[in-house]
Amino acid sequence: MIDFSQKSFGIISLGCDKNRVDSEKLLSIIKERGAVITDDIGAAQILIVNTCAFLNEARKEAIETALDCATYKNGNLEKLVITGCLPQKYIGETFDSLIEADLFLGTNDYDKLFEGLERAYLGDRVNLVGYGKETYYSGRVITTPLHYAYLKIADGCNNRCTYCLIPKIRGKYESYPMERLLEEAENLGEVSELILVAQDVTRYGIDLYGQKKLREILQKLTALVNINNVRLLYCYPDMIDEGLIEEIKTNNKIVKYLDIPLQHSEDRILKLMNRKGSRAEYLKLFNVLRSSIPEIAIRSTFITGFPTETDEEVESLCDFLREAQLDNCGFFAYSREPDTAAFNLKGQISYAEKLRRVKKLYSVQRQISADKLKKRVGTTLRVLCDGIDYDKNCFFGRAYFNAPDIDGKVYFNANSAVQGEYYNVVIEKSDSYDLYGKTEDFE
Repeated sequence: MIDFSQKSFGIISLGCDKNRVDSEKLLSIIKERGAVITDDIGAAQILIVNTCAFLNEARKEAIETALDCATYKNGNLEKLVITGCLPQKYIGETFDSLIEADLFLGTNDYDKLFEGLERAYLGDRVNLVGYGKETYYSGRVITTPLHYAYLKIADGCNNRCTYCLIPKIRGKYESYPMERLLEEAENLGEVSELILVAQDVTRYGIDLYGQKKLREILQKLTALVNINNVRLLYCYPDMIDEGLIEEIKTNNKIVKYLDIPLQHSEDRILKLMNRKGSRAEYLKLFNVLRSSIPEIAIRSTFITGFPTETDEEVESLCDFLREAQLDNCGFFAYSREPDTAAFNLKGQISYAEKLRRVKKLYSVQRQISADKLKKRVGTTLRVLCDGIDYDKNCFFGRAYFNAPDIDGKVYFNANSAVQGEYYNVVIEKSDSYDLYGKTEDFE
């Protein structure tokens, strides 16, 4: 038996915030074993790479990261573990080719980590993808700044978008039990902002309880004394109903912000993508949200360059952005992924043209965002301090319309500021992405 309490573990988490939560839960399992956790890759004796495989670029990054990590075997590194989406979907290819790795685990195999490592230390290369039994762990070792954290309330997806591999990697939509999520949230300690994530948070509970339970869990999470605010990411438009809107409107602990991934605006492309809703329905939803919650910030993501997308449809998407007046957007070039329904569609568009379309959409949204931010100049905003920007020689944080990592920031001067605390910041100037100002008492 290996005494793992004498081993140091490191982890590299690739991909989305949902993957980050998985990594934090894996770290909790390691911590419970009494092992040392280090953020110095060079000091780790056992190194874990939690991979993403959603797109070809993500798979390439995962392989390159694994190969880079393998070079540490010339130093302290004894075993390299590859886990997450890449082995879950592509174990047949990766186990034979990525010989530098000693142990492979899928997305639900964390309970097999130490069993696999025992075998690896005996000299085997070990594949335990699909052998795990647990799909939910409540323990966490937080890797975000301590004042905010993500809470993953479900895994998998039932939407079957024609461009997407998630259902074939993560499986069907699976809501986590509410009582365990509440326990997990309570154990996070004092949290300024709890960010709910899943492939689609609005479907929470349907598979487990037979009805939507997002509103109920929001009420229970915001009743916890250690949770100061809750932010919602990834709300599919067809599931945003009057009850949820009313909860966001009346619950003071819910940030007035929604991330609503649309992926396109034009009905023909939406149908090819197997997306629910239409251009008219999306615009109607935005009107309902803004009439009910005038201050609400709305973010979305869009894919351009989907097979057969025409120049006219790109122009129509630009017009949609001008009409929708979203606060923030992300734009992505369609990635042709094997084993998706869209892979075999005719009318594939060149990579150069897809990049041109992404650039065009960003140009339109940049002006919209710049105009919106300019209207903030002269106002006072409540800003959550995220830390110090030493290059800009000032503090930085986020207003309610800024989610971490995906939206802009508020840079501000203050006599002093503490990470995780809120400050009233007078906005003095703006650009197309960020705001700049000072606290009311700054001298």
